[in-house]
Amino acid sequence: MSSPPVAPTGWSRWLVPPAALSVHLAIGQAYAWSVFKPPLESALHLDGTQSALPFQLAIVMLGLSAAFGGTLVERNGPRWAMTVALVCFSSGFLISALGAETEQYWLIVLGYGFVGGIGLGIGYISPVSTLIKWFPDRPGMATGIAIMGFGGGALIASPWSAQMLSSFGGDNDGIALAFLVHGLSYAVFMTLGVLLVRVPRPEDREKTASAPGAYEGVQVSARNAVRTPQFWCLWIVLCMNVTAGIGILEKAAPMITDFFADSSTPVSASAAAGFVALLSAANMAGRIGWSSTSDLIGRKNIYRVYLGVGALMYLLIAVLGDSSKPLFILCALVILSFYGGGFATVPAYLKDLFGTYEVGAIHGRLLTAWSLAGVLGPLIVNWIADHQKDAGKHGPALYTLSFGIMIGLLVIGFVANELVRPVHTRFHVPAPREAADVERQQSA
Repeated sequence: MSSPPVAPTGWSRWLVPPAALSVHLAIGQAYAWSVFKPPLESALHLDGTQSALPFQLAIVMLGLSAAFGGTLVERNGPRWAMTVALVCFSSGFLISALGAETEQYWLIVLGYGFVGGIGLGIGYISPVSTLIKWFPDRPGMATGIAIMGFGGGALIASPWSAQMLSSFGGDNDGIALAFLVHGLSYAVFMTLGVLLVRVPRPEDREKTASAPGAYEGVQVSARNAVRTPQFWCLWIVLCMNVTAGIGILEKAAPMITDFFADSSTPVSASAAAGFVALLSAANMAGRIGWSSTSDLIGRKNIYRVYLGVGALMYLLIAVLGDSSKPLFILCALVILSFYGGGFATVPAYLKDLFGTYEVGAIHGRLLTAWSLAGVLGPLIVNWIADHQKDAGKHGPALYTLSFGIMIGLLVIGFVANELVRPVHTRFHVPAPREAADVERQQSA
């Protein structure tokens, strides 16, 4: 394995955020999966639960590959990680194209879900670590740019996918061609990041590692962190918040169509794709806006907003959503902004509780909550909607029960957040400066 590319003297660190964005904007396409659900269900005779499988598996693999691949990413560097992400993510689309063309749905699940999902996880964490190294003075801003890109990927992919399906057709051939174009286009786009990314020079990293105050305060190792109740409270908080958001996001296009199918102005396929793009914009804006707000009001308080107000938004949709399109859209946008904000805020929450020592490894382990939520959210919404449809119900009645469950999950998350307390001293690293020395020895 070749060494990570080191920046030459005079190389601008501001070239790293565009490299990160080229990866995160690409893999953020996952949030536009709901655009493919209706044509897949029609062409391959699937129900909503079945058409959610590729997305669910992709999110599961994202969390698992992020949790277990973090060490390899650090060892081999960002270029290696971005290359792996490029190959897996693009290959996933190509395999899916073959599956659509041959009407073998298991190939779509394998390609987009398993192979592409590995690309999602490795791609998600690959630039974040590098950005923290380049911007020790502004880590929140730097990582926020990348994480914002992941949230905003569907802002591009949703209308683009809808246009391709409209031009190519919604049959097997049209879906296969759309998958093929996605795979090839994202390969080219992500290559820009692979070629552009650099790591800081060793002397700069040494200065950063030995900076005064770098390891002051509470410091907890990743091994000890997973033994604390604080870690598992945050795991529940993240899982519940993600479940509530991803349940809407994965089903967004058919959901808004179903909600207003009996109204005087039903929602068209293009308008539903536009709704998905709006959700992506809210997801993206929440990652910057709400995480910045947490610096002012505190992490626990901002999660009280995410979980408490999020439950209220779900209640409004369940009770009044079908009476007003603007109300439905507004509530969904707020929920998705909380969804994005939760992702962007949790690294800072972890840093507050466990310190900067091994916070990246702790974050990777916490993302397993995303894996479970990626299954729970779509499963709850799709399984209940399918059974309600079989029972002869339609419109908002397809989703009322699942929205009630989401409210209950958000309440559970709210309680878990209230239980978070400072980490007991028995879990602390004995000497923060010693922790710094150990980290430098490990990276040598």
